[in-house]
Amino acid sequence: MRILQVNHGYPMRYNAGSEVYTRTLTHGLAERGHEPSVFARFEDPHQPEYTLIEERDGRVPVYLANMARSQHRFQADPLDQRFADLVRTIRPDVVHFHHLNHLSLGLPRVAARTGAKVVYTVHDFWLACPRGQLLQWGLGQQPWELCPGQDDHRCAENCYARCHSGLADFAQQDLRYWRAWVHARMAAVEAVLPSINAFVCPSRTVMDALVGRFPGIADRTIFRDYGFPQLTTRRRERAPEEPFTFGYIGTHIAQKGLDQLIRAFLRVKGDPRLSIWGRPRAQSTPNLQALARPAGDRISFEGEYENGEVGDRVLSQVDAIVVPSIWLENSPLVIHEAQQARLCVVTANAGGMAELVEHETNGLLFQHRDEADLASQMQHLVDMPGLAERLGERGYIRRTDGSVPTSEDDARFMERLYRQLHGERGVPRHFTTESIGEVSA
Repeated sequence: MRILQVNHGYPMRYNAGSEVYTRTLTHGLAERGHEPSVFARFEDPHQPEYTLIEERDGRVPVYLANMARSQHRFQADPLDQRFADLVRTIRPDVVHFHHLNHLSLGLPRVAARTGAKVVYTVHDFWLACPRGQLLQWGLGQQPWELCPGQDDHRCAENCYARCHSGLADFAQQDLRYWRAWVHARMAAVEAVLPSINAFVCPSRTVMDALVGRFPGIADRTIFRDYGFPQLTTRRRERAPEEPFTFGYIGTHIAQKGLDQLIRAFLRVKGDPRLSIWGRPRAQSTPNLQALARPAGDRISFEGEYENGEVGDRVLSQVDAIVVPSIWLENSPLVIHEAQQARLCVVTANAGGMAELVEHETNGLLFQHRDEADLASQMQHLVDMPGLAERLGERGYIRRTDGSVPTSEDDARFMERLYRQLHGERGVPRHFTTESIGEVSA
């Protein structure tokens, strides 16, 4: 099959969770004899907008559209046209979307018009939330409060207040404008949903939010966790005299809760270490480093790593991984990677994080957004020799042997999904993993 994978970014320009997953799936499909290609964005302010360039990732063609100035629109007609030209040239059997943020909501409709089957993997809340994470930005109040659910007025008053003029005389006018903007954006999402044959949700948290906002897609929605490349690295063997080392892997954005982790770590007694991996960000990283300064060399910022290095360079150097996100997360890749290496995971008791970790079975849970409780759980590992090793050994909670679904499992699953869609006039009404031959553990 000819399969076009679409995401708002692709490694190495963009190297977060959905981008890494898209690349892994693409190469997995190529290894199974299919003909995948990729459509994503790049940002070059020195080139005309919507310029399309072609690169290669090994044997995979990668088509990149320049979105340097229009990346914050939710609809971009010129991009739709570039995409339509590309789809007519490639003639894919399936177009698999992973994210439309920084692209255009019109792309699935373009794909469907060519007769291709359309799949959408839901990596966050973006279809049901204009900001993607169900967090309220907040101005003049506590930032990043959890949002109870998408509402046009709430979006305009909280999240888009940062775009208001700030003039008192225009306050109501600003509010009306952004309320209408959000309403139009959500209507555009709803209008494109019929073009999508199947939605794949890696967590029930994301699936429930999506179906709750758009009940009409329930019979086209599948719960299916990610698959991952196999890691050969296991946790390090720590000598009794060596300090316990916590690890963080991820971006340095506020939503990931790294500041909360640093403050919690500063409360932990004894002589533990905290190693922080991730691409530096110009505004955030220096502030986080300043916050960590009281710990001296007990907190280290290790920088970015290549995806293939995560086992040997990162996971083999720590005793536990901490995932402190303040949003509800989907199905964090870092938790799966840690569980592959049989590492203990400390994470929040909320969202997709709590779906993967059972307290005192394969990790420890702390009260979401509560740094005192996070510090308490970290202290527990420091004070209890052998606990992290015992918890880490359980691995992935959804399989009796603790093994994490592999990227090969994932490619087979998607292949079956694509083939079923291609063999049907429409999607079965009761569309489940069983209907496409779920890969067994």
